Amino acid sequence: MKIYFLGTGTSQGIPVIGSNHPVCKSLDIRDKRLRVSVWLSWDEFSFVIDCGPDFRQQMLVSNCQSIDGILYTHEHSDHTAGLDDIRPFNFRQGEIPIYAHQRVIENLKRRFDYVFQTENRYPGSPSVTCREVVNNFPFPVGNKVAIPINVYHGSLQVFGYRIDDFAYLTDVKTIEDSEINKLKGLKVLVVNALREEPHKTHFNLEEALQFIALIQPEKAYLTHISHVFGFHDDIQKQLPENVFLAYDNLEINI
Repeated sequence: MKIYFLGTGTSQGIPVIGSNHPVCKSLDIRDKRLRVSVWLSWDEFSFVIDCGPDFRQQMLVSNCQSIDGILYTHEHSDHTAGLDDIRPFNFRQGEIPIYAHQRVIENLKRRFDYVFQTENRYPGSPSVTCREVVNNFPFPVGNKVAIPINVYHGSLQVFGYRIDDFAYLTDVKTIEDSEINKLKGLKVLVVNALREEPHKTHFNLEEALQFIALIQPEKAYLTHISHVFGFHDDIQKQLPENVFLAYDNLEINI
């Protein structure tokens, strides 16, 4: 499986509009972060997790040629606002499955009502097939199986996903023991680490490292990173030898 980090930034991205913060002015390409998303591919299959406002740019830069589905973590705009930009894939492939909690599907139907219309439908609209994700019910993705991981982003329920020995968790603040048991034996764990200071709805660095130590993956990558966290090189020097700061367009293989 190839894991391609399409975006590793927080909801504003880096650089933040109008910011004079030193990280926003960094010349290191690893400090420039689009909104968080990841592209998974294996054999002839291709899936993305989340489809945020930078989706078009991410698809062009990564040279992604097809997607077999979008797995949504939750409904916040930095994870969903790129839905309209799936149209080029629709024109070549037809309907694209989207996998999400029913609450998220209903949210998308309100915000992107034209996508889901069945009467007087504009012919150029995106076309999707909705597939509800339910906790404790794994589902097929290509020739593999995705296991939903139930976590909380403050009080908001969010899904992470495990596929084989890879798991992707973003916007996590708390997780129950029953869900932690689903994450044992991982080769690669991707998890959010917003900054060093505590945050009400996201892991900070200390919490993320404690979580990684609990799960004990072979390797872990931090994502959903804020500009106030600091420079890429400075952060990486603080991390354990099996923990890495992800960055946009990083590609790893399992």
